Amino acid sequence: MKKVVVFLADGFEEVEAITPIDVLRRVDIKVTSVSISNTKEVTGSHNITIIADQLLKDTDFSAFDAAILPGGMPGTLNLNDNDQLKKIILDFDKDNKVIGAICAAPLILGELGLLKNKKAVCYPGFEKHLTGASIEKTPVAKDHNYITGNGIGAAMLFSLNLVNELCGTETADELARTMMVHK
Repeated sequence: MKKVVVFLADGFEEVEAITPIDVLRRVDIKVTSVSISNTKEVTGSHNITIIADQLLKDTDFSAFDAAILPGGMPGTLNLNDNDQLKKIILDFDKDNKVIGAICAAPLILGELGLLKNKKAVCYPGFEKHLTGASIEKTPVAKDHNYITGNGIGAAMLFSLNLVNELCGTETADELARTMMVHK
């Protein structure tokens, strides 16, 4: 069974976190939400509070196959300010694990230098943070082990791209069909 971690910081964009959690769980991927703060309660940018499954400090990340960074403000900045999180992302990159980032969150990857010579998208206005990336004009971009989405409207397509990468095209297409998603 594939395992995915979704990192949560206060100010995360709720749709960009919950959509991938829901979609990935529909294909039996074990998704674990992890709070980067000292409490499991995390409040999104639209004042929706959710309870994360685990705390960053209590989590062994070696067993995960993929990581997801939701956008939102100030959630993205809170993620980007966490040195432990950035080390985990660098370790995932070194191991060629799938890394998804949506909306403003690709700035974390860009500022770590992980998007150089890779296709990527982000929320308009954050392109300057994607150092060396080839900025695409699509809702979602995939390059090597990276999947990026440009915002809340791309959350479903972003999630289905993660399913495609982790479970294959047939599974992603069948899920899209049963969820009435017209790609």
